[in-house]
Amino acid sequence: MLTVISAGIAPGLALLSYFYLKDEYETEPLTLVFRTFMFGVILVFPIMFIQYVLEVEGIVTTNFLHAFLASGLLEEFFKWFIVYYSIFDHKEFDEPYDGIVYSASVSLGFATLENILYLLAHGVEFAFTRALLPVSSHALFAVIMGFYLGKAKFKGQKKKYVFLSFFIPFLLHGIYDFILLTQEKWMYYMLPFMIFLWWMALRKIKQAKGLALRHIEGTMKSQA
Repeated sequence: MLTVISAGIAPGLALLSYFYLKDEYETEPLTLVFRTFMFGVILVFPIMFIQYVLEVEGIVTTNFLHAFLASGLLEEFFKWFIVYYSIFDHKEFDEPYDGIVYSASVSLGFATLENILYLLAHGVEFAFTRALLPVSSHALFAVIMGFYLGKAKFKGQKKKYVFLSFFIPFLLHGIYDFILLTQEKWMYYMLPFMIFLWWMALRKIKQAKGLALRHIEGTMKSQA
């Protein structure tokens, strides 16, 4: 049991630590990061219940609906909702990169409990594959979400960037699940897709850090 739980927790904490330490200018309070992580953990239960209802009621009848409605739309909307309504206007969200930290904490809280439950049901031998695919993909969707939330708060065009902060992760999440559900040799498609996700996420991290630096410099000039 302890081995399974440790294997389930490790990738989420490792990825969250990576994104947290990338915040070079003003690190976020660990208590707030932990709180948003726990929000993500709690989200697992209502989402699993809604997904169960969708299947029992015969609403999700195709792979497309399962990928884009039951997984992509439902999971990304709830994660986005938590970040937008509990963190977006928080005083600690004070520079563009912070959106990535808080989005990743919510998303990795969700992914961590989901991972533990999966390993308890199917065995620790799946831990490596789960770390590389579901846990990592949740983190990468969150980076993109957080990047656009940071732009929405600090770069203007709020409605446009808030919309993109939800829509792009939803679309990518749907594509991810659709590949798994419809392709017999899914790894041939998933490998380039995951490489693309990592490239996109790392690019957004770099852009967010640039926006954060310019924001801090602008703030210092205005106070001078």
